[in-house]
Amino acid sequence: MSPHSQLSMFNDGGLIAGVDEVGRGPLAGPVVAAAVILDPGHPIAGLADSKTLSERKREILFEEICRRALAWSLGRAEVAEIDEINILQASLLAMQRAVAGLPVAPGHVLVDGNRCPRLPCPATAIIKGDSKVPAISAASIIAKVSRDREMCRLDACYPGYGLAQHKGYPSSLHLEALQRLGVSEIHRRSFGPVRRLLPAEG
Repeated sequence: MSPHSQLSMFNDGGLIAGVDEVGRGPLAGPVVAAAVILDPGHPIAGLADSKTLSERKREILFEEICRRALAWSLGRAEVAEIDEINILQASLLAMQRAVAGLPVAPGHVLVDGNRCPRLPCPATAIIKGDSKVPAISAASIIAKVSRDREMCRLDACYPGYGLAQHKGYPSSLHLEALQRLGVSEIHRRSFGPVRRLLPAEG
């Protein structure tokens, strides 16, 4: 099914928002979601799953989406929330916050994946939606670029972990740095590789 026919299934005249999140897998940093309402009269060429795009292409599309979308918003869940409610629930919470932050209310929300957060409007989960639906692709790019930029800023605050390179994911560089430097306050203590380095609770 083409992106246009996929979109038309939900187009009843209201605004459609695409939603995606990034940062489920990292050992450090927040999970970040984006919600984007594209202008159907002015499509943006080149939208795709952010993971398939080069960093330079993501940056270019990020600026174009911010400039040309009807509306966009970011939502997030912090490390403490991830550790408290688990990464799945934190991801859904970040999506809720992204949709709530939109300056205009969508009539329907299309979410990447197989689960939708609880929202005040109809929502549909679409597996691999970030490669099928332009609005979800746009959301994946906004979320990815925003989180990557934040991890680069955190790299200056928490030097030695290599956050600017791996963005918090469990690379060999990151795992070695955790062994050497210990667990920082931005690491997810509920994740196994981090939890195993914490002192045993007596």
